[in-house]
Amino acid sequence: MSKRVIVGMSGGVDSAVAALLLKEAGYEVIGVTLRTWESSEDGEKSRCCEIDDARDTARQLGIAYHVFNCLSDFRRHVVSPFVNAYLHGLTPNPCVNCNRFVKWERMMYYANILGADSIATGHYASVVRLGNGRYTLQKADYVQKDQTYMLWRLTQEQLSRTLMPLGRLTKQEVRSLAEQAGLPVADKPDSQEICFVPDGSYADFIAAHAEHNKPHEGNFVDEQGKFLGRHKGVIHYTVGQRKGLGIALGEPVYVSEIRADSNEVVLGKADSLLKDEIFCRKLNFMRIADLPLGKSIRANIKIRYHDGGCNGTITRTGVDTVSISFDGKVRAPAPGQSAVFYDASGCILGGGEIF
Repeated sequence: MSKRVIVGMSGGVDSAVAALLLKEAGYEVIGVTLRTWESSEDGEKSRCCEIDDARDTARQLGIAYHVFNCLSDFRRHVVSPFVNAYLHGLTPNPCVNCNRFVKWERMMYYANILGADSIATGHYASVVRLGNGRYTLQKADYVQKDQTYMLWRLTQEQLSRTLMPLGRLTKQEVRSLAEQAGLPVADKPDSQEICFVPDGSYADFIAAHAEHNKPHEGNFVDEQGKFLGRHKGVIHYTVGQRKGLGIALGEPVYVSEIRADSNEVVLGKADSLLKDEIFCRKLNFMRIADLPLGKSIRANIKIRYHDGGCNGTITRTGVDTVSISFDGKVRAPAPGQSAVFYDASGCILGGGEIF
């Protein structure tokens, strides 16, 4: 393998330190920023592609740097599915699709053009090659920043060419390394929102970008179908939501289901959110090649990013489906979200989308 590597640089401190560490390790580092989003309304750019900061960092490190336009790929693989999912009552993980179909896909493409065998990112995770020859991701040592949950759809080919230098570091250590190297982004705060919805107003964004089936008002109902009131449109709600419902029933209620076909939002009490079984599709396996039909495997399953996980049994039920029976109850598994399966060592067995 050559010592030339493409590093995806977002303009933040994590990718900057990834580039720094690889350069110090003797790699010929080429910084790359994928320009993924620019609002058609005001020209606002995404937090995922702050080009000026990334360019300044590359200059400070003395490495080559390129910006590549990926706007159409991002709209096709991330924005359009995101909007469509909410219109159908789902709660998507846009970063999962972005990582698989935009960031890794395009970085590998440009690595081939620029003669690099490897690509690298500033994610908090570690790539592991197993004795069976397969690749998987292992949780970061710094669990508060572990990002494996958003990377479960990466392919074996993508993982085989990926370096993740931050998997064993804490955020404090990363910032300290950046400061010692005099990098201009050492104290730059982390982004907390979806990169293409910087103000956090998902519903406004979806309403503005929905080409068909514009959202409209509908009915709140209870679990027996009884009318409770009117809602603003299904895009304003997600399973588990309590605040901002705009309805007073004299007791706390939560969104327990979204029925997009009938434009109904189902409200229930807290215990209606507790489930001991879910189903997943759009499967991708890492540590194992596959799970044969009818076979089961034990795992720890995370159903959201900031989730400690719950042990359970995963059973193959169809060509692209599994059922997951939890040892206990999980709260508010939302259709459209990811369920990621881990082994006892924190390595990803695989994952799927809840439906």
